[in-house]
Amino acid sequence: MAGKFEVYEDAAGKFRFRLKASNGEVVASGQGYASKASAKKGCESVLKAADGAPIVEVEKAD
Repeated sequence: MAGKFEVYEDAAGKFRFRLKASNGEVVASGQGYASKASAKKGCESVLKAADGAPIVEVEKAD
């Protein structure tokens, strides 16, 4: 099974997304959005940005 995006409403009433790996582990999460539609667009933005993105090594984390 592939990973999946989940869109949910947090305790503050904001909509967020999280990306879960096939084992259920959360591997990424998004900011709070005012609407569910905006959170879904955030998912789409991640998909688009990740398509073909290079993997780069860095000396130190920023």
